[in-house]
Formats: sequence, C-alpha cells, structure tokens
Amino acid sequence: MLKIENLQAYYGKSHVLHGVELSVESGEIVSLLGRNGSGRSTTAKAIMGLVDCNGSVLWKGQQIVGKKTFEIAQLGLGYVPESRDIFPTLTVEQNLLLGQKSARKTGRWSFEDMFTMFPRLKERRHTSAGVLSGGEQQMLTLCRALMGDPDLIIIDEPTEGLAPKIVELVAHYLQELKKRGISVLLIEQKLTIAMEISDRCLVMGHGSIVFSGTPNDLRADKAVRREWLEV
Repeated sequence: MLKIENLQAYYGKSHVLHGVELSVESGEIVSLLGRNGSGRSTTAKAIMGLVDCNGSVLWKGQQIVGKKTFEIAQLGLGYVPESRDIFPTLTVEQNLLLGQKSARKTGRWSFEDMFTMFPRLKERRHTSAGVLSGGEQQMLTLCRALMGDPDLIIIDEPTEGLAPKIVELVAHYLQELKKRGISVLLIEQKLTIAMEISDRCLVMGHGSIVFSGTPNDLRADKAVRREWLEV
C-alpha cells in the first residue's frame, strides 16, 4: 500500500533523512520508533509533502513525491501531527466538519462514530477546541483526520503528555482502526503501546531505519533497544 525507497529529506542545507526504506501493508499497524531527533517526524512530513525530499514514496503504486499536501490527503492519506493543530476558536463540531472529505459523499466514519468512540467529544461538541484538555485535543485531532476517510493514517506521538488511562484509550481505538481496514503508521516513543498493538516495529537512528521486525523480534534484540531506544 505504502512503499518508501531511498527517501532523503532536508531542512535547508541540513540533510535529515538518509535513504529511509519502509512499507505499510493494507490493514497493518506499523510503529516507527526511535529517540527524539532520529528522523521519525521528518519521515511523516516527507510522506505528506511538508518538507523538501527526494527518493520514492509510492502510495497504491502512485508516486507522490512532489505532490502538494492537499493532493496527498485527497488520495487517502491522513496525518495527525504531534502538535495536534486544532483550530482553537472553532467548536469541536466545526473542527470535525473541516476534516470531512466531502459533504456529498458518505465515508466510513460519521459524527456519530466519532462521538461513540469518544463520548467526551460529544459532551463538548459545541465547546471551543482551544479550551479542551490535551487528551481531548488528541482525540479531536484523530477524529478530524478520520473524517477525511483515509485508507492509511500517520499518527505522530499520539500519547505524548496523556494520562495512562487516556493512553490505553488511544491504543484501543488504534486497534479499532485496524478492524475497519485502515492502516496505521504510528510514530511513538512509548515501547509498551507500540509492542502491544503493532504488527511490525521499525527503529530509526540518525535518519535511517536500523531495525525492522515483529514486536517479539524487538523484545529479543537487547542490543538494538540499548543502542537506539533506551535513554
């Protein structure tokens, strides 16, 4: 579904990604792990056309390097950035409306789906998004991306700063996405959630993939964890 080969990315003259290669298959959850500064978020931004890059990013066989971000989103790729980027002066419901792919076409997700998954959002549907808690904003950002009816969603650090109970809730709903046939590329630092829900784990270091395998493979590879993950 998503296949990346020899992906190079830059911030100005700074060379950040060095030949990244990865793939995500249909209905698969793949976790991209690594320390801060390893290139994980830059990989997500490169896929979505948000940084200068070259190499190959194939989405369902179509080359998307060089396309604009809105064009990539329209092809069925969703993106939940670490910064969340909600519209603070708009209500919860208005934020969700902005994420809707088309008012004329019915996707896999409806307002009721969002409110069933996250009842707290239903309670606050007429509340300005800027006054929501961090956990509520994370829920809203995820739901807004889903309203675009993506086939694959890239989620950057969804559990950052969240209480343990909310982290468990996020993990549960990422598995729900998989049940609905949506692929997930999860950028995460918490090994626990990644190991629990992922089909495969990738580890990044210095702008390239240094490990690829199942969660069990990663559990067994103490050297990789020590070198690239543990603080």
